[in-house]
Amino acid sequence: MIYTTKYGSPIGELLLAEKNEALVGLWMEGQKYFMGSLREETKECGSSLVFDQIKQWLDRYFHKEKPSIRELPLSPAGSVFRREVWDILCEIPYGEVTTYGEIAKKIAGRHGLARMSAQAVGGAVGHNPISIIIPCHRVVGTNGSLTGYAGGLEKKIRLLILEDVQMDKLFAPKKGTAL
Repeated sequence: MIYTTKYGSPIGELLLAEKNEALVGLWMEGQKYFMGSLREETKECGSSLVFDQIKQWLDRYFHKEKPSIRELPLSPAGSVFRREVWDILCEIPYGEVTTYGEIAKKIAGRHGLARMSAQAVGGAVGHNPISIIIPCHRVVGTNGSLTGYAGGLEKKIRLLILEDVQMDKLFAPKKGTAL
């Protein structure tokens, strides 16, 4: 059984999902792939130790306190490749961004490969089931394009501004599939 609860955030309502005393999902209202990783029955639960811990973390995050991802019990469901990408996302410091290409290079290096597809990395980033906490909003295109964000480009921009990311070299794409 997966338990869910809601959290009212400055960027809109969030849905939290817990299983076996770990967070398995955090989605924004209207997010692409909303609850996409859940394969079991869900039941709403107003409070639990995990939900209380996650809500306190989010309160601190939205008040710019820079809480550590490592203090939370996270258990995102995904392939070995996706989980490796999500682990790398957790290494991106608060207030900084990296590119899909840099993540691809890091994975290629770890596996002794000459190269890795940045598009494959983009697919894994886009399917991150624990938004905000696993900071997929901190990934941008090589040219500074903010590219797409499953929660919506407006929310990505708001999260980056909240973290005081230098936005002067970043831009929102005008058209294309990255929106």
